[in-house]
Amino acid sequence: MESIQAIKQRFGIIGNTASLNRAIEKAIQVAPTDISVLVTGESGVGKESIPKIIHQLSHRKHNKYIAVNCGAIPEGTIDSELFGHEKGSFTGATQTREGYFEVADGGTIFLDEVGELPLTTQVRLLRVLENGEFLKVGSSKVQKTNVRIVAATNVNMFEAIEKEKFREDLYYRLSTVDIHLPPLRDRQEDIHLLFRKFASDFALKYKMPTIKLTDAAIQTLLKHRWGGNVRQLRNIAEQLSVLEQNRTISAETLKSYLPAMGSNLPAVIKTSKSDSDFSSEREILYKVLFDMKGDLNDLKKLTLELMKNGNTKDVEKKNESLIQKIYGDDEDDAEYEEDNTDTNEVLSIPEHSTTHNTSETLDKYHFAEEIEEEETLSLQDKELELIKKSLERHQGKRKLAAAELGISERTLYRKIKQYDL
Repeated sequence: MESIQAIKQRFGIIGNTASLNRAIEKAIQVAPTDISVLVTGESGVGKESIPKIIHQLSHRKHNKYIAVNCGAIPEGTIDSELFGHEKGSFTGATQTREGYFEVADGGTIFLDEVGELPLTTQVRLLRVLENGEFLKVGSSKVQKTNVRIVAATNVNMFEAIEKEKFREDLYYRLSTVDIHLPPLRDRQEDIHLLFRKFASDFALKYKMPTIKLTDAAIQTLLKHRWGGNVRQLRNIAEQLSVLEQNRTISAETLKSYLPAMGSNLPAVIKTSKSDSDFSSEREILYKVLFDMKGDLNDLKKLTLELMKNGNTKDVEKKNESLIQKIYGDDEDDAEYEEDNTDTNEVLSIPEHSTTHNTSETLDKYHFAEEIEEEETLSLQDKELELIKKSLERHQGKRKLAAAELGISERTLYRKIKQYDL
């Protein structure tokens, strides 16, 4: 069995971090078997190296090795790509085609970004893992294949399973052995080593002197979060090698090539409403309720003014505008039929009201105002209660009830429909 260091040299892997060495060690141990392997890790950490190691150290090394990027193949054609199709099975299928599982029989298939597979394709893949059988698109003939499957993903598989985007049974079949590659920020001792390797490679490629970092620039390099991992570090090294005339790179120069999000602080994502959001909503609700209370108080003042001096013509116009402000335009005019005389008058004193003492009526309105102040948030309940009492007192006569309540008969009619009285 080859040593870890020999494998690194053979496959061009740079780094001495313990977690990286452990991942390579697991790949070496599992390679001689036919166990399915799932390689996990963030985008750009170099997951594609692990399936190559597994294939080259296995008994399948003389057969085909096919790498498939599942996220790059359209959903409508991925079944045909993986399993093949029969002639005429769909529009454009002018001839029979072999899929990757048929071509790679006896070899290894690397399914990169396996978390992007559609659910229908996952079912087909599960069947291959269980008994090596598959069906071409448009065929009813069961075919056999003997392939080693190594998959890789940067998706959190448990979240994908919870959201029903990935089958749980398929996950456990793929991840018989799970090999995790650490992100670059967890490989502090490897960052500068990798940068020097990339700088040397690009110097040879572009026939230019190798760039070097100052001590301050090295510290800047180590402090950066490297969200794109090894791929991002390689791109920065290439940019500096090509664009910078001065081959000694200062910290200021390096910072100009790094994205602004170079802080080590984690990103904070807002996932729910904060207390301030709910507070602002409560303030808006309270304001609307207080505005309604003010409008109702204005109605009461107009009612008292009318009762004192009986000047209905001047008050009537103001009262109608206030009613419209509170209740909006009347949408039930087509259904409403006037009983007799002018029932559109919003505030009118019924004929029998002369039998009541004016002071008692005033006391009644003051009492209602006190109740409203005590129970500001139950206006609807009080409104329903008052309408019921008024209708009962006047034996269901809407005109008399509306006059007593201080609203138009038309508005009362709408309220009766609203509360299903």
